[in-house]
Amino acid sequence: MFEDSTFESAGRINKASKSRYWMLVTFITNGSVLLLLILIPLIYPEALPKNSMITALTLPPPPPPPPPPPPPPEVVHVVHVQSEMMNNQLVAPTKIPKDIKQVSEKEAPPSQGFGVAGMEGLGGSAGGVIGGIFNGASIPKVKAQAPQKVAISGGVAAGMILQKTVPSYPAIAKAARVQGTVVLQATISKTGTIENLRVISGNAMLQSSALDAVRSWRYRPYLLNGEPVEVETTVNVVFTLGS
Repeated sequence: MFEDSTFESAGRINKASKSRYWMLVTFITNGSVLLLLILIPLIYPEALPKNSMITALTLPPPPPPPPPPPPPPEVVHVVHVQSEMMNNQLVAPTKIPKDIKQVSEKEAPPSQGFGVAGMEGLGGSAGGVIGGIFNGASIPKVKAQAPQKVAISGGVAAGMILQKTVPSYPAIAKAARVQGTVVLQATISKTGTIENLRVISGNAMLQSSALDAVRSWRYRPYLLNGEPVEVETTVNVVFTLGS
């Protein structure tokens, strides 16, 4: 019985040693195959598939450049032109320009007469019948209409006085020692008489005497383009007590 058990144990030991041997051989074989699969691409890179390599190594395209910035807006410089005319009178300029630019006018193109070809023998000019009519007729001159009323300063109006009545000093104002200037607004007609006379400012004691005196004043007619026009102006009447 002991012998049988010994023989059975020896058979089991032999079987276990054989299985271990085959396991070791299998492990070594699999490891060798795996090592070859890793080393072959490193030693021979030509063996790798080219399409996969190109796909893996190709960089993506760069992003498109940003759009250019919009152009800056144009700066508009507003030039204020100040007229040198005040009350239809030239005034001195406020500053003298450093450079004076010469403006050259281009020569007008020659005028061509209108007409129909072959009509020169009918007594017209060389430009034809229509050309002869336009060239022979005088062009009417258009005359600008003068304004009905213009405004001038009191100083300009004072230089146009032909007849001036001195206002009488009111007794009540003289007794109260009141003096000053009465400013009147008036319209000088085309014949030089005073119309639409009214008070703008001044002491009430002096206004009536100033109105009575200025109504009789006479002015030289104001001419614009050779034609008399009505003038709107101011009249200053000064009342001063003698020392």
